[in-house]
Amino acid sequence: MKIKRIAIVGGGSAGWLAANHLGAALHADPEIEITLIESEDVPIIGVGEGTVPLIRESLQQFGISEADLIVDCDTTFKHGIKFVDWLNPRKHGQGNFYYHPFSPAFPDGYDITAFMLANRERLRFFDVGPGMPACEAMRCPKKISSPPYQGEIGYAYHVNAHKFAQLLAKNAREHFGVRHMLATITGATRQEDGGVQGLVLKSGDTIAFDFYVDCSGFAAVLAGGVLEVPFVDKSHQLLTDTAMVQQVPTAEQDPIAPYTKATAHAAGWIWDIPVTNRRGTGFVYSSAHMSEDAAVDSFASYLGINASAFAPRKIPMKIGYRKDFWAKNCVSLGLAQGFVEPLEATSIFLTDISAKLFATNFPRFTSDIDVVKDHCNEVVAYWWERTIDFIQLHYHISDRDDSAFWLDNANAAPLSAILKDRLARWKLASPKRTDFFSNFDLFDATSYSHILYGMKYNTRQALLTAEQADESRAQLGMVRQRAEQLLAELPGHREWLDKLNDAMRNMRR
Repeated sequence: MKIKRIAIVGGGSAGWLAANHLGAALHADPEIEITLIESEDVPIIGVGEGTVPLIRESLQQFGISEADLIVDCDTTFKHGIKFVDWLNPRKHGQGNFYYHPFSPAFPDGYDITAFMLANRERLRFFDVGPGMPACEAMRCPKKISSPPYQGEIGYAYHVNAHKFAQLLAKNAREHFGVRHMLATITGATRQEDGGVQGLVLKSGDTIAFDFYVDCSGFAAVLAGGVLEVPFVDKSHQLLTDTAMVQQVPTAEQDPIAPYTKATAHAAGWIWDIPVTNRRGTGFVYSSAHMSEDAAVDSFASYLGINASAFAPRKIPMKIGYRKDFWAKNCVSLGLAQGFVEPLEATSIFLTDISAKLFATNFPRFTSDIDVVKDHCNEVVAYWWERTIDFIQLHYHISDRDDSAFWLDNANAAPLSAILKDRLARWKLASPKRTDFFSNFDLFDATSYSHILYGMKYNTRQALLTAEQADESRAQLGMVRQRAEQLLAELPGHREWLDKLNDAMRNMRR
């Protein structure tokens, strides 16, 4: 039987990303009908407002204007992530920091790691590239004349999550003909093979489709509630289990940081993400290592407000993922698929690439499902495992010893066999491309190196010839010249955004 009718259960960023990916992949087939069913009874979580550079590729594929994205979603640019106090403040000073930038670490592909390690007492790894100076100077990654989705420095975005979902929804409906239905789903009927046959609505009606995409959030109505796909719990590897969130208004003249700020504290970390009119902040912590009252006090202190009148929204975090991304005639995306704390903008990243994987492997006939689903399940499980490795790395290699939380991360939380092996080898030599033998590794040698050497990981010093040292000095010199040139040429972050917003408002009048 040909698969013609697709139901996406749930809206938000996950549901509408799925709708756009499916629309882009399948719109040439007039028999395909995509319907997104959204409940008015279920609020959108909407805490993850940071993205990674790959989102630009998806948005271009969808046909979304970058100018519309920026104006309609309160969007700002993100050069990377600034990690504050992830090293021991007693040893490295309060406010110590390093960057995970989106710009290439090695100019023109030249590997300068050995030289950096030989001079680690006076050189910082994130100096290899123009991103950090531009971040610290609050520069935009684009010139006024830069084409859409192109910049002088690698970048992603900070967005208002609700408005981003609305923009994706508008595009899916208008460009790809995706239908939008408001209804609350209470359950589902089953096929003889165990797959989903029809959706049972709160009204008592049942509506049937050929294939289902579960984007129903933590409830996982289909993947968890109907198909009972097991959940792979990763809370023993990542110890944080709670987030408190608070939006902080900003003034029109306030500078806008072009990076996500991640500040470590005694039992976790705080995200600080600027959009044009506010900062989205979140206090991530382990409830086994910090009480709720202490978390509220610490969060209030960070924001500079009175804790007695502070009531942030609390979100429990269940770290892990569904064992099968694809079960029978249903795939799960977003929070229905799994959750890992948003330390590296991981949630929307995994949703985006998983939705694209499904769309490009869409089964045209029911007989195709068994041919492609096992491969997709293997890929998505690998993505989750390696993402959890990368997040755990940040905690495990920290030299903070000021609380039980940091000591437990260093000594008690188990590592995957792959991460354990890699860390052992990276004691002997720095990460290289051949350490990542799978094409499905989401974080490469460059990303790992920024975290390892931002946190002063002790890799054995490599042997350098005089010629290699001279060439490395020359490469560093070119990087610094490029950084100085960009500081002179790139406009201020808010300046660029204000000019575009003013121009678009005038054009739309």
